[in-house]
Amino acid sequence: METEAGQSGPYRVYTPEALGAAIRHYRNEAGLSQAELAERSGLNRTYLSNLESGKETQQVRRILRVLRQLGVRMTLDKAEW
Repeated sequence: METEAGQSGPYRVYTPEALGAAIRHYRNEAGLSQAELAERSGLNRTYLSNLESGKETQQVRRILRVLRQLGVRMTLDKAEW
């Protein structure tokens, strides 16, 4: 499946925007609304909306900082759980 930016999974996450695009892509692929995913995840819907918008939350900033210091990247791909 293609995203708005033309990317399909796996997603390489270097920025909050890339993380948000990946979450939105996989949520849409699963056929879930933000409210449904937020409820299943135990999150507030507005927090999930901020993540999908690419807002740099304190948690996301910390995770990306650790990854940069380690010289590694995060890749998100569909899991078969």
